[in-house]
Amino acid sequence: MKDSYLQEFEACVESVKDDKFVVLDKTSFYPNAGGQPYDIGVLTKGKEEFPVIYVAKFGDVISHEISKPGLKMGDKVTGKINWQRRYLFMRYHTAAHILSTVIHNETGAAITGNQIADDKTRIDFDLEQFDREKLKSYEEKTNAIIIQNLPVTVQFLSREEALKIPSVVKLSKGLSESIQIIRIISIGGFDQQACGGCHVRNTSEIKGIKIIKTDNKGKNNRRVYYTLRD
Repeated sequence: MKDSYLQEFEACVESVKDDKFVVLDKTSFYPNAGGQPYDIGVLTKGKEEFPVIYVAKFGDVISHEISKPGLKMGDKVTGKINWQRRYLFMRYHTAAHILSTVIHNETGAAITGNQIADDKTRIDFDLEQFDREKLKSYEEKTNAIIIQNLPVTVQFLSREEALKIPSVVKLSKGLSESIQIIRIISIGGFDQQACGGCHVRNTSEIKGIKIIKTDNKGKNNRRVYYTLRD
């Protein structure tokens, strides 16, 4: 939540269920949530490695599924995430904020869903019609923001303060009333959004995007797919 670049950490095993579901006292593994996939990696005890194959959050607890037994409560471990996978998702996620803001600014559309993947990412919008002729301009405007090398920063605000920011919540479903401290991702002076995911530190790390496909997913639901340029 505070440092998306933390790749390795020391932790203590708090509990193990069925020899494979491990809860740690702290973690930098991202759980499957908000359209961003879970991290994979390893937990190491001594010289033995326990591959982490899935991570999810249950209530306030983050559970790490390991592919072999051997860890027990009280074990000291080193956690290491698969950085190549995480960093790819970070680039996609920050790009999603920029593209969604460009489209929101142009059309007023709210976001109804999104899903990051390693080969492409999609964003769904609450929009009656998609002007396909304008898609190229959305891509160009997104890339124009990316090449400005804007800093990407994280801050935590009270709900009252956060909701004073125009369009800070671009999700059509809004934010749960239970969330009183809101994590804000700021991209230079271009955009501020409430978000719980992982992001790069500077837009230059994204390099660029390419819109590859659009879909009509039903009434007022338009889907855009894009990939990253390297």
